[in-house]
Amino acid sequence: MSCRLCESSNEAELATEMVIHFPGLKNLDKPGVWVFSKLLVCLDCGGSHLKIPERELAAVAKDTPANTSSTLE
Repeated sequence: MSCRLCESSNEAELATEMVIHFPGLKNLDKPGVWVFSKLLVCLDCGGSHLKIPERELAAVAKDTPANTSSTLE
């Protein structure tokens, strides 16, 4: 498989653990969702790809409005 951004084949698969937090003051009382998955990282451009396992994805989807577009700031 090659990088989706730069098409390099110099990639590494890494084990990850992260906590997904919901933004905004109204979500301060919601616990984060722990995610344990694999992260595919391009060692040339730094692009990465993460797939959230189905059980954790369901927990994130439950507390995320369907119509919101995400922006990283």
